[in-house]
Amino acid sequence: MSNSVHVVGVGMIPFTKPSASEPYNVMGAKATTKALQDAGVEYSQIQQAYVGYVFGDSTCGQAALYGVGMTGIPVINVNNNCSTGSTALYLGRQAIESGSVDCVLVLGFEQMSRGALSSSFADRPDPLQRFVDTMQDVQGRDADAPIAAQLFAGGGRKHMELFGTKAETFAHIAVKARRHAANNPYSVFRDPITLEQVMSAPTIFDPLTRLQCCPPTCGAAAAVLCSEAFAKKHGLDMRVKIAAQALTTDGPSSFDEGDMRKLVGYDMTVNAAKQVYEKAGVGPEDIGVCELHDCFTSNELLTYEALGLTPEGTAEKFIMDGDNTYGGRVVTNPSGGLLSKGHPLGATGLAQCAELVWQLRDQAGPRQVFGVRNALQHNLGLGGACVVTLYQAA
Repeated sequence: MSNSVHVVGVGMIPFTKPSASEPYNVMGAKATTKALQDAGVEYSQIQQAYVGYVFGDSTCGQAALYGVGMTGIPVINVNNNCSTGSTALYLGRQAIESGSVDCVLVLGFEQMSRGALSSSFADRPDPLQRFVDTMQDVQGRDADAPIAAQLFAGGGRKHMELFGTKAETFAHIAVKARRHAANNPYSVFRDPITLEQVMSAPTIFDPLTRLQCCPPTCGAAAAVLCSEAFAKKHGLDMRVKIAAQALTTDGPSSFDEGDMRKLVGYDMTVNAAKQVYEKAGVGPEDIGVCELHDCFTSNELLTYEALGLTPEGTAEKFIMDGDNTYGGRVVTNPSGGLLSKGHPLGATGLAQCAELVWQLRDQAGPRQVFGVRNALQHNLGLGGACVVTLYQAA
């Protein structure tokens, strides 16, 4: 028998552009304090902490949490590319589920610089080199375009090739993201945009324009997890539990099939989602709200199909019918997603967690999706790792 795991508190700070950011340790301490207050838990009750970030020296997690308290607990620093926050969540959930501890803190933050992502170490093997080499074999490489944009645009191009998907369809996702973000005070970009603005923005790598690419962002988010017994003992909010969770990495299909969709994590997502649905005893038809990894509009479209929210080859119809927004079948990224809320790498997974907890508690204000019991989270990192989490309302 394993312990059930409840998310009893969440907290985050408004995401910002790099030029407006506080230092990572200040952001991390603020998000932690908000999560503890939301949970009604003292820092002294936390037994372990898992802290995710990508850009920072070792023990940044301690530097952030020492601003909250110094209780001597284990602080585990986590780096798993863009899925870092959800990987930290995965570890915290495992610790409670196994019975090792009863209450943990999970924190994610990022203090990013302006510009496209790049490798931090030029004197050692690049962990993404195999991805770049495979991409070059399949579609070539543009020396002037950001690598991530080329990879995810390639996934979109493959969908266009297979199913006749139009370039405008990807742009509709960006319009939807801004429309959702308008109701989220934590988002970086809240002003509406039109389809024409998206399509006429500078091209980063066809079919992606600048408004279809997530911005470098700074921010922090946190969650307090505990066992059912701990929550009952201390009278904590047990309305949201983690019903199932899976973390997957690349298999041979990512590299061996010449399919750019699979190179950027399609099969990792399929496998993780399958594990989650089977464990929770639900299907994609039971999902009412989803926060998924829309680092580029093309990846949101691919992920609809990888998560089973719509059958393979039907994502364009799913979008054009409005099934990805309010009034449709499943509201995707009510927060505005990475495209509009922002993507501080280590914080993203915990920001998704916070949004879905608020949704299941009916605390999301004007962006509330009503009547939802199952909420799905998808967080992807090239290199690679994919975490899919299913939250359920009690």
